Amino acid sequence: MKDQFIIYNTLSRKKEVFKPLVPGKVGLYVCGPTVYSNSHLGHARAYITFDLLFRYLTFLGYKVRYVRNITDVGHLEDEVEGAGEDRISKKARLEKLEPMEVVQIYMNTFHRNMDDLNVLRPSIEPRASGHIIEQQEMIESIVKNGFAYESNGSVYFDVEKYNQKYNYGKLSGRNLEDLKTNTRLLDGQSEKKNSFDFALWKKATPAHIMRWPSKWSDGFPGWHLECSAMSMKYLGEQFDIHGGGMDLTFPHHECEIAQSTASQGNEAVRYWMHNNMITINGQKMARSLGNFITLDELFTGNHKALKQAYSPMTVRFFILQAHYRSTIDFSNEALQASEKGLERLLTAVNTLDDLVGEEQSTVNVAEVKEKCFAALNDDMNSPIAIAHLFEAVKMINSIKAGNEKISSDDLAELRTFFANVVFDVLGLKPEKATGSGSNEILKGAIDLLLNLRMEAKASKDWGTADKIRNELNTLGVEIKDTKDGFEWSLKEL
Repeated sequence: MKDQFIIYNTLSRKKEVFKPLVPGKVGLYVCGPTVYSNSHLGHARAYITFDLLFRYLTFLGYKVRYVRNITDVGHLEDEVEGAGEDRISKKARLEKLEPMEVVQIYMNTFHRNMDDLNVLRPSIEPRASGHIIEQQEMIESIVKNGFAYESNGSVYFDVEKYNQKYNYGKLSGRNLEDLKTNTRLLDGQSEKKNSFDFALWKKATPAHIMRWPSKWSDGFPGWHLECSAMSMKYLGEQFDIHGGGMDLTFPHHECEIAQSTASQGNEAVRYWMHNNMITINGQKMARSLGNFITLDELFTGNHKALKQAYSPMTVRFFILQAHYRSTIDFSNEALQASEKGLERLLTAVNTLDDLVGEEQSTVNVAEVKEKCFAALNDDMNSPIAIAHLFEAVKMINSIKAGNEKISSDDLAELRTFFANVVFDVLGLKPEKATGSGSNEILKGAIDLLLNLRMEAKASKDWGTADKIRNELNTLGVEIKDTKDGFEWSLKEL
């Protein structure tokens, strides 16, 4: 299936058959978080998107080197103008902490949240502060090639000079003349030749804590430079895929293209992939806008916009139910629908384990598989793939009910298919653990109460039966009466 995998390349603005530089190997770089506050639902979208890509490329048989950075210096408050206070330094000042204490606190939280969401760790997770030398070397090459200049101890990229030879704006579709019209020169930026020039190295003010010595000044690297230096260090002068949120297309990724081209004479990235945003009431969810819901708030329900807590797998399934290039609008109703859909899917997985194969099939497993993988090959169309999984769920339920038959060979194929797609590729996992300890005790207690309820119903003690059912429902136990007794499930354990 490798030669059928198609991805949308933001650079060419069209779908392209993926062909790696080195057969059988993939170099993948994704912009990681700036760790100065808790991760929110918008972050989950980006990292689940590229976790899906990482998983699917691995499933297709590629050996993937996945690099996702940690930004721990240089990300200023005004991303476009490259101005304002360093976000981590500001947080440290407000909370009376060392900057690297802030980094450690929120990096730990980020990792915990990603583990909860079953987002795989990258192959390499470099930190910007650990690659100052590489960034300084890259600046020197850009200056040497005539595309940057020093001014009062800072070094700026000369966008106009670069645009005379190359095309600044090719990724985002920006035009330099429009940038000249729309950008403004802020206080303290008169050292630039043009307002749209961006910093490669910033001279630190006396109050700036995070600083390193350089030939230009004691200072710190520009945010855009970090990803260029780290991606090329670990993936080479040219690599396959660079990913990130659509909001990073400009200026961040546009500047990355300019930096790599200016330093080495050619672009580093062959395929650019961008996920779309999560919106809330039609507006992009972002920390800078103050309209975000953190992942911890989602998992606990502790936010005024939430009607309940949502498990990590519900959040993951919610995100996967939309194509990564489409927007998702947050709503409790959508998350509740995802919760029910996920439960139905995972219930079918359990049912699949209980089915017994026969001599012949009246179902077509191969057709469902073909449709599902065709969707994944078409620019990771996870919602269509999930729709085909639910076709298989209907098939499983029909077999269980005795309306269809499945051969032993087809049953083995269907089990492998579900394990591959549901768990390995989509990264979903059961949220009910029944292995030991408190979960076994809880299971026994609920079974005991429901057996008491059955005895009450048999004695026509409807009041007691209804009370047990209602109390368990309030606690999150969903009960289904069957001809053989009852079935129950928990929203979250």
